[in-house]
Amino acid sequence: MKSMHHHRAPLISSSSSQSNSFVSRLLLLLTLLPVSLACLAFILQWRGGGLADPASASVISSTSVPGGGNSDLNHEVFPGMETVSSVSPKAHQSSSSDCSNLARSSSPSFPYYGDWNFGVDSNLKPKICITTSTSAGLDQILPWMFYHKVLGVSTFFLFVEGKAATPTISKVLESIPGVKVIYRTKDLEEKQAKSRIWNETWLSSFFYKPCNYELFVKQSLNMEMAIVMAREAGMDWILHLDTDELIYPAGTREHSLRRLLLDVPPNVDMVIFPNYESSVERDDIKDPFTEVSMFKKNYDHLPKDTYFGMYKEATRNNPNYFLTYGNGKSVARVQDHLRPNGAHRWHNYMKTPNEIKLEEAAVLHYTYAKFSDLTSRRDRCGCKPTKEDVKRCFMLDFDRSAFIIASTATEEEMLSWYREHVVWGDKEVKTKLLRKGILTRIYSPMVVIQALKESGVFSSVVSSASTNLSKKKFLASMHKSNSSSSDSLPSKDKESQGISARRHLLGSESADPPLSPPGMEHAGLVTED
Repeated sequence: MKSMHHHRAPLISSSSSQSNSFVSRLLLLLTLLPVSLACLAFILQWRGGGLADPASASVISSTSVPGGGNSDLNHEVFPGMETVSSVSPKAHQSSSSDCSNLARSSSPSFPYYGDWNFGVDSNLKPKICITTSTSAGLDQILPWMFYHKVLGVSTFFLFVEGKAATPTISKVLESIPGVKVIYRTKDLEEKQAKSRIWNETWLSSFFYKPCNYELFVKQSLNMEMAIVMAREAGMDWILHLDTDELIYPAGTREHSLRRLLLDVPPNVDMVIFPNYESSVERDDIKDPFTEVSMFKKNYDHLPKDTYFGMYKEATRNNPNYFLTYGNGKSVARVQDHLRPNGAHRWHNYMKTPNEIKLEEAAVLHYTYAKFSDLTSRRDRCGCKPTKEDVKRCFMLDFDRSAFIIASTATEEEMLSWYREHVVWGDKEVKTKLLRKGILTRIYSPMVVIQALKESGVFSSVVSSASTNLSKKKFLASMHKSNSSSSDSLPSKDKESQGISARRHLLGSESADPPLSPPGMEHAGLVTED
């Protein structure tokens, strides 16, 4: 027995040693694993954390949403704002700032943010241009322009007058790559006086009328010239947009107008964006692009029973569902025989364009978003504030009412009228319409423009123009502004042109004016598509 015991002892000792060795290795592995993962995470964070330019210094961590309380925008992930390397949505939500990447050149958040100067790759297709007629200042034009640069627009044709044509404004605009500034000079008016449009019928009902009608004709003439410029610049698509309107490319996997148009079938000539209208919740809005997040959806994007069922609540005793127009804007493929068909549509002299209407994307129209819009619109028109005379000056009912109020009421009365007809102050009604889908919250333009502003893009553009613009160019811009003639349309041989002499061309139906959405009188005439 003693002999057997001595033989088994080494076996027990060997087994115990192996067990201890296994436990030690397991403990070592469990210790090293989290340390290794922590080191890996540190390395990855260190590699991606550098700032490439001054824009990165500004980070949006939390933004106060007007009328909607404080909203943590860090948890809102917008299409196209991903970094180059794929990151899961969960990782995005835990990020310190989804919008801070707008400023990183090492990993751009938007596909077309190329560098600090927003240079767009000339090889990108399709090439998109925007044309506009504006008298606005830099506080409106720069956010509008750079927002659309983020969306992939490379070229802008700006027909400027008024404030926008002054040297201090125009020299900044001229310094921006991809921007062509066209002044309303005597030479321009003489060229437009020879336009074939004056001898055609599709725009004739708008000729020789003041205010909105005059602007509508002026926009159409400018659009005609922009088509020629777009062809010369090799553009693929052209869009007419006012500086109080932003494209909202919903439905694309990137926050990108370029991506949206890239997916359009080649046989389509025109793409229609239904418009959404800003619905302000305060009467003291100063910067609509960064303070307004609530919009009223277009008739085309709503179930018809919802639209007509909630029509009374949505209209709030105003003349129509929208304050202003409801027939959207359109982008056209640049091609032979293209022409404008008013400010809202394009047409073709040789064929009826093949068009599609988008089911998700929209134009966001920031109309009457500021209380001061009442008086600024009034000051641009010399009509009498009577019910009869305003019909001669304005196409839409709300514009007529607003002009009369702004021309006859006191400041206090105007503010009271503005709160009643424009501001959405009734929380119960607002909540109801949000639940029904009549009203909707859209934050992405607000976030993009706020990020651009805080990153110093706008101030950098102004500073750069002031520093680098040559004296010769500055004096030339002053000369152009000083030589600008009256804003009125060409008066040469107006009556002698003769309506009877106007040619009827193929597809020359009347231009599309700004139209209100369907009213209750159309409820029985509309069927679901």
